[in-house]
Amino acid sequence: MAQDLTQLVRGGSFMFHPAGSLPQFIAEENSEDALAIAEAARDFVNGEVLPRDEAIDKLDLELTRELLAKVGDLGFLGMEIPEAYGGLDLDKKTALLVLEEMAKQASFSTSYTAHTSIGTMPIVYFGNPEQKAKYLPKLATGEWCAAYALTEAGSGSDALGAKATAVLQDGHWVLNGTKAWITNAGFADVFVIFAKINGSHLSAFIVEKTDPGISTGAEEKKMGIKGSSTRTVILENCRIPEDRLLGGKGKGARIALGILNVGRFKLGASSVGAGKRVLDYTLKYAGERTQFGKPLTAFGLIQQKLANMAMRIFVGESMSFRTIGYLDEALAQTSWESETGGADKMKAIDEYAVEASMSKVWGSEALFATADDAVQTFGGAGFSAEYPAEKIYRDCRINRIFEGTNEINRMLVAGTFLKRCGGTDGLPLAESVGGSQELPQDELLRTVALAKARALKVIARAQADHGPKILENQEASAHISNLLIEIYAMESAVVRAQKLAATSHRWASLARDLATVYAQEAWNRVQAEARMLAGELAEGEALDALMAELLAMQAPAPVPMSTLRQRIAQALVEQGGYPLSTGK
Repeated sequence: MAQDLTQLVRGGSFMFHPAGSLPQFIAEENSEDALAIAEAARDFVNGEVLPRDEAIDKLDLELTRELLAKVGDLGFLGMEIPEAYGGLDLDKKTALLVLEEMAKQASFSTSYTAHTSIGTMPIVYFGNPEQKAKYLPKLATGEWCAAYALTEAGSGSDALGAKATAVLQDGHWVLNGTKAWITNAGFADVFVIFAKINGSHLSAFIVEKTDPGISTGAEEKKMGIKGSSTRTVILENCRIPEDRLLGGKGKGARIALGILNVGRFKLGASSVGAGKRVLDYTLKYAGERTQFGKPLTAFGLIQQKLANMAMRIFVGESMSFRTIGYLDEALAQTSWESETGGADKMKAIDEYAVEASMSKVWGSEALFATADDAVQTFGGAGFSAEYPAEKIYRDCRINRIFEGTNEINRMLVAGTFLKRCGGTDGLPLAESVGGSQELPQDELLRTVALAKARALKVIARAQADHGPKILENQEASAHISNLLIEIYAMESAVVRAQKLAATSHRWASLARDLATVYAQEAWNRVQAEARMLAGELAEGEALDALMAELLAMQAPAPVPMSTLRQRIAQALVEQGGYPLSTGK
C-alpha cells in the first residue's frame, strides 16, 4: 500500500471514496513469516489447548497459568511489546493471525486476550521507561500475568463514572473502591486499575497482587467462558508507591478509551477464529448425520446455514484485515525510538475508532448467528452439553457485552462519524450527496456504490436537519451506525473478491460467491435501515418527498441465492472445511 495511505484513508472516510477505490490489505497477502507464526500458534492450540478443553472449563487456573507460560515461551505474549522490553514488536496483522487460533477455545482465549491486550497494552503505550522496564519483560514471558480493572458494579457502560478513589499520602497512593467483572483477577500478578484522584481526576494505576489492601472476591458463576477467571477486585486502603501512577494525573479516560479501541479490533478478529472452529465441527456433524437416507449436507436449508457460516467468516476476515492493514500502515509512520512514541501510536489507533467499533459489533453478532446456526444444524444434539454447539452458544454471548456493549459501540460509530463530518477539515458529508457519479460496471461494485449513495442521502439529511441533536435519538443513531457497518462489511468482502479474481487465485470463484451472497443480503438491510431512518427524520409531505427520492434511486438486480449457497456448501463439503482459511 502507498506510503501516503494514512492521508488517504482517514477513519470513516471509506464512505466518501468510490466503491472499491481504496487500497485494502487482504488475508491472502500475509507474509511467509506471519504464516509460519500462525502455524506455530495453530499447532499449540491443537496440541496443548483443545485437548484440555474440559479441564480448562472446570476453572483449573493452575493449568491456565501453565498454558500462558508456554505461550510466553513461544513469544506470543510479547508480539506487540517493543523489543527493548523483551518483546517482538510484530505488526498487528501477525498478532491477528495468532489471535484467530487462540479464539478456538473461548475461555483460554479470554484469559490470553485480557493479558496481552487490555492488561499489557496500557503499560506499553502509556508507561514511562521505568514502568516498562519493570513490568513488560515479565509480562512478555508469562512470568507475570495482567488484568485490567475499569468496570464497577454501578458503572458498566458508563465506565468513566467510576467511584473508586485515589489519595496521595506520604509518597504513596491510597486506593479505595471495588472493581467488578475483572478477567484474570484470580491469578493476575499485575492490575491496571482506574480510580479518581481526590474523587475527580480519573487516573490509571499499576497495582501488584502483593500490595497491601488489594484482594479479590469469589469466582463469578457465569453463563459461558466458565474456564476464565472473573472476580471482583477489592481495594481497602490499598497502598502503592507514588511512581505507579500510569500516564499522568487525570489521564485515565484517555487510557481507558484508547485501550478499549485496541480490544475492539481484536474482539472482531477473534470472533472470526471462533467461527472457523464452529464451521469445522458443524460441517463434520452434518456430513455424518443422515435423515431420510441422505446426509444433512444434502438438504437445501442446511446448505444455507453452512454457506452463511462460511460467508460470515469471509466477510469478517475481510473487515479485520482491511482495518488492521490501515492500522499497521499508520503505526509504521511512528517509532518507539521517539520520546512520544507511545502517544503517537495510540493516536494512530484512535484514528480508526469507527472501524474498531464496527469490527467488534459486526464480528460479535456474526459469531452469535453462526453459533445459533450450529445449534439448529445439530438439532436436539445441539441442545445437549455432550456436543460442542451448546458450549459455543453460551461462550460467545459475552462478546456483545465485552469491550463496551454493542449498543454503546453503535452510539460511538454514529457519533464519531458525524463529528468527523463537521468542521472545516471534516469528512465531506454534505458535498457527497447529489452528484452524478458514474456507477461501476462490475455488479458487485455497483451494489456497493448504490448502497453508499442511499445511505449518504439519509445520513446527510439527518445531519442537515437535526445536527448533533440527532444523536439524542438513539434509534436513529443505531440506524446510521447499521448503515455504516453494512457498507464497510460489504465493500471489504467485495474488494477482497476482486483482488483474488485479479490474481487468478484458486478460490476466486468461491470468494465471489461469498461476497455476492453478502452483498445481496446487506443491500436489503441497507434499504430497510435507510427507510427506517427516513421515518425518524421527517413526516407528512416532507417524508413523502424523501421516500420518493430514495425509491427513485437505482437498485441492484437480484440473483439466485439458492444456487450460490449450494455451490458454497458443495465446496465446503469437498474441502472438509473453510478453504480460504488464513495461515494455510
